[in-house]
Amino acid sequence: MTASTPHRAVLLIGASRGLGLAITEEYLRRGASVVATVRGPVHTPLHDLRAGYADRLEIETVDITEVDRVAGLRDRLAGRKFDLLFVNAGVTNDEQETPADVSTDEFTRLMVTNALSPMRVIERLGDLVPPTGTIAIMSSGQGSVTNNERGGFEIYRASKAALNQLMRGYAARHRDDSRTLLLMAPGWVQTRLGGPRARLTIDESTPKLVRTVDAQHGTGGLQFLDYLGRTIAW
Repeated sequence: MTASTPHRAVLLIGASRGLGLAITEEYLRRGASVVATVRGPVHTPLHDLRAGYADRLEIETVDITEVDRVAGLRDRLAGRKFDLLFVNAGVTNDEQETPADVSTDEFTRLMVTNALSPMRVIERLGDLVPPTGTIAIMSSGQGSVTNNERGGFEIYRASKAALNQLMRGYAARHRDDSRTLLLMAPGWVQTRLGGPRARLTIDESTPKLVRTVDAQHGTGGLQFLDYLGRTIAW
C-alpha cells in the first residue's frame, strides 16, 4: 500500500482500462474502497484487478450514454455515500476532422459521450457525495479555449470545452455547495485515446493526478487543474 488518501470511499465511473483502471488501482493502493464501473458484461482488466483487492473493489455495469442505466446504477447505490465521485469518460475522433467534414453522427457521438453524459452522471449521482466530498470529471488540456493556438483535434477540443462549460454551469447553480468540484487534465498520456506518440505513460500521470485530487479535498469550489496541480486557463 502506498500513501493513504482522504477519499476513503470512491465511486469511479469508467474504469475498464486505461486511466480509469490505473486510477482505480492507485486508490486501492492508497487504502480506499472503490466501486468502479464498466460498460458491459465483457471481462476486462478491472476484473483481473479484483483478484488482489476482493475486499475493497466492487464492479458495477453502466453505459453513461443511456439515461435509464445511469438511473439504475443510482438505485443500486441508494443509501451509500462516497468521498469521491470521479467520472472518467472520453472518446476521440480523427484529429484532422473539422466542422467542414465531420459527420453529424460523429460530432454527436463526441458531444454526448464527452460532455452531456458525464454531466448527467453528476446530476444523477451527485447526492451520493457528502458536503465534505469531491466530485471530479476527467477533462483535458485541449478543452482550454484560451490555450488553443495550434488547432487540430477540433471536434474533441469542442467536446471537452463544452464539458468544462457545463461543469461551470453546474457550479454556478450550486454556488452554496461546500463540495470540491474538479475538472482534471491528465496530460497527454499513452492510452488508446492518447495514442502511442503521447509524452506520458499511464504510470507517470496517474499517481500525480490522484495526488492532486487528494490535495484538493475539502477546499470547495470549482477548479480546472492538470495532473501536477497547475491551474489551466479556461
